[in-house]
Amino acid sequence: MASTLTGTSTDAQVWDAYDDAASYEEDSDRGKALAFLTACRILSRRLPLSASRSGQSISRESLQEEARRAQVWLAANPGTTGAGSTRYRYADLSDYRS
Repeated sequence: MASTLTGTSTDAQVWDAYDDAASYEEDSDRGKALAFLTACRILSRRLPLSASRSGQSISRESLQEEARRAQVWLAANPGTTGAGSTRYRYADLSDYRS
């Protein structure tokens, strides 16, 4: 799955993605967590050391902390498709009778 955010995304689009994907934990959604992480990275690069939006202020430091939290969440919630996952399941057939 490719990110919907690119270098040509407007600031408004990046902020919308940040807001829309902020519920990744509540929704238990890896795709949202990845989108949130991308938005954090873009915003922390584009913003000055601190900025405000709609009366709320945000800093690069707080964005970096949000990104770190998303990375921790992603590591604790590996994908179910096996892509990128290092978890393995083995069947226990020790009590199998034919």
